[in-house]
Amino acid sequence: MTIRFDGQVAIVTGAGNGLGRSHALELARRGARVLVNDLGGARDGNGASMSAAEQVAEEIVAAGGEAIASGANVCDYEQVEGMIAAAVENWGRVDILVNNAGILRDKSFARMAIEDFRKVIDVHLMGSVHCTKAAWPQMREQGYGRIVMTTSSSGLYGNFGQSNYGAAKTALVGLMNTLCLEGEKYGIRVNCLSPTAATRMTEDLIQDTRVLDLMTPESVTAGLVALVAGEAPNRTILCAGAGGFAQARILETEGIYLPPGEQTGENVLAALEEIGDETGQRELVGGFNQTLKFVQKAAEALEVDLA
Repeated sequence: MTIRFDGQVAIVTGAGNGLGRSHALELARRGARVLVNDLGGARDGNGASMSAAEQVAEEIVAAGGEAIASGANVCDYEQVEGMIAAAVENWGRVDILVNNAGILRDKSFARMAIEDFRKVIDVHLMGSVHCTKAAWPQMREQGYGRIVMTTSSSGLYGNFGQSNYGAAKTALVGLMNTLCLEGEKYGIRVNCLSPTAATRMTEDLIQDTRVLDLMTPESVTAGLVALVAGEAPNRTILCAGAGGFAQARILETEGIYLPPGEQTGENVLAALEEIGDETGQRELVGGFNQTLKFVQKAAEALEVDLA
């Protein structure tokens, strides 16, 4: 099976460089008409220029594809609405949204200015919210949509000096977990991509050129293509880098039940090893399933008939 996007319209944010550029070029190569969005700022989010987005759009057109450039700031909802409207005006629909735009303002939490925390949250989290919110009505109306949030191992597992970035990236997993439920009946599937690649976002973190040569943006884009295909999954966290692909999951242990007279902090602390027993742990789909599990445990222990 060959994945194609003929007749489809894709929007890729942060597409002037690195992963976003790679995503945009590959979607276009597979037939998509692409709106290339990039504010054109520096890695920390300062400055703006249309040149990066325009260069990628021109590259797509030169290769025989269709593309337009957008310098919309994803932090500005009105600008984002205009960007979505431009895609619909040009091509009549929006099928694929890749929320890739991001910045870095790394520093230990003790030394980080609150504005640097807020700005990273604003770009990564609220930028993705803005783009998704603006595209959502169009996708619902046409009965089809593929949305990818860009999360990170820094959010899933933590990374020193990236409390702002990690918080934003974990929040995107939470956003996916709800939107995939709300969008399913409208043919909208929402997934997360957790990439690692040699881009300007990682240039200070990895120095070894042998490693960088393996971490191509294109290897990550292969995962992106799978997440926006017609046969794409729903609610998947796909990790990708250097040709490696894995799936991250949030699992919950089966846990224990403490009767009313024993529900104390001391007993919880003493039982942490048993609570953390991985036997029977599973992935829960929807927050209410946790409530249901706990209530069922209590009802069984207290012989309460919930039927």
